[in-house]
Amino acid sequence: MTTEKQVEKGISEYVGALTDPIMVFPGGWGEDLPQWLKDVIPMERLVMNMKALKGEEMTGTDAEACAYLYTASLTAPMDHDWAQIYCYLVTHTVRQWRPNEMPSDVRVDSLDENQMAELRRLKDWIYHKRVKARLERDRSERRQKKEEEAARRKVEQPALFEF
Repeated sequence: MTTEKQVEKGISEYVGALTDPIMVFPGGWGEDLPQWLKDVIPMERLVMNMKALKGEEMTGTDAEACAYLYTASLTAPMDHDWAQIYCYLVTHTVRQWRPNEMPSDVRVDSLDENQMAELRRLKDWIYHKRVKARLERDRSERRQKKEEEAARRKVEQPALFEF
């Protein structure tokens, strides 16, 4: 049986798929993400939500991880493992969303066990940061609404005694 709280969480996840911020590496390169990548992130998030309905654990998507590593690669050099992970993500993301545009010299079709574990940790971290940002935004909106309502009531309700 689905509780009201589970329904609210599900709705929040779907709204979040479309409105949550894209997590980027700190350093000011977030504006330089390719537009096509920004456009596919909400679609991949929606697909992840559908997978979660079938029992998969919610996590960040390949496109989100690709965007994060894109900005990280512009900020500082990556070691071999992270470069492999990034090329793997680019390979999968481009193959899915922009077929025939993946250069063969940078294509990476598989990762070793340690690299896959690092990728899973990154995607989990991205998802949790995204949810935390959404919850903080929601809390801030509720607080602002409450403050505005209190200010409105104060203006509308005349003072009983004025000294």
